[in-house]
Amino acid sequence: MIDADHGQFYVQDLDPYDAWIAEHATDPDLAPAGWTEEAVYLHRIGVEPHSISIGTARDDMVESLITVHASAPTADPTAEHIVETDLDAPTGQLTMSSPGTDPADGPRLAVPGGLLRVRVSYVPAEPPPVDTDGGPGDHFLYQIDLWPSDRTHGLVVVKQGPDIWAG
Repeated sequence: MIDADHGQFYVQDLDPYDAWIAEHATDPDLAPAGWTEEAVYLHRIGVEPHSISIGTARDDMVESLITVHASAPTADPTAEHIVETDLDAPTGQLTMSSPGTDPADGPRLAVPGGLLRVRVSYVPAEPPPVDTDGGPGDHFLYQIDLWPSDRTHGLVVVKQGPDIWAG
């Protein structure tokens, strides 16, 4: 479970991301956390160097599963929405956090250092067994699959979910 504060959580290679954001945070042409209009309405993920923001259907505790693979796994056929992108993780240390949490307090995951391909799948789920604040929005398992990549492939919507999906 992760706190999807403001309807999102982050997967980041934190040190390189912090260095990048220190240089680019005041750039008016960059959308905060990669949340362009297209990202909000189509991709459901925001992408920045060394960071992915996963948009969630709830502003609540949400279930997530992050798995590292040696190569591209088969996509989950039960997923409602699937999107893939690249993530440069030079340190091989990913952190998970959200806008209301300190990344240093979040879970960490060791991954192969370098360029990764990331698949985010929105798998319909039942409410979690733990007590949450019961806010509005559908329940999903946010399944994140990572594997090493030898080149960039860009952002691809593999399966587009419904237009109105959150809240």
